[in-house]
Amino acid sequence: MRNLRPWAAAALAALALAACRDTDRSPLAPNEPSFATSSSAIYDQVEFLGNPLVSEVTIQKANHDLYNRTQPYNTATFAPQTGAFVTGVAGRPQAYANTIASVLYPDMLVVDTSKPGSTAGWLSWALANGYGGRKLTDDVVDIALIAVFSDLLSPVGASCSPGQLPLCTDNVGANDRAFSPTFPYLATPNS
Repeated sequence: MRNLRPWAAAALAALALAACRDTDRSPLAPNEPSFATSSSAIYDQVEFLGNPLVSEVTIQKANHDLYNRTQPYNTATFAPQTGAFVTGVAGRPQAYANTIASVLYPDMLVVDTSKPGSTAGWLSWALANGYGGRKLTDDVVDIALIAVFSDLLSPVGASCSPGQLPLCTDNVGANDRAFSPTFPYLATPNS
């Protein structure tokens, strides 16, 4: 009986892994490559997060799976949904929505290494002629809320001033734990 336990555990693990495979996936977006390795193994991209909050907030929920398996340059398909969020939910003019979408697409973190590293920050490449990228300390939720709802970039249709409730801050000032001085630099998780 003891000799069967490892085999039974292995069989259950294999069955569980097979059951986790999502075989009922929607087709890939047009011109979307499938990623293969030299060993002929094919991997499915199951999540795509370039700029924070773009997919989670501005893309229609029904399109999240397609968005998560697309490429950053699929602007024509998804930028209009982001624009519709900015005009419909935030109540901003179409021209403002177009500006926000042009900054968020293609949906990838942009880093301009010709700029001083001290100017690094999410969206700084577009909004402040900075380095770009994203520092661990960047409050990307507040930055996104400020960009969409505040009067920082335009007063037309703005709901609040930067950092002010109800829509221009998540009211969370900082991490509750300090970042580590060594790689991977993230704070220790709460337990």
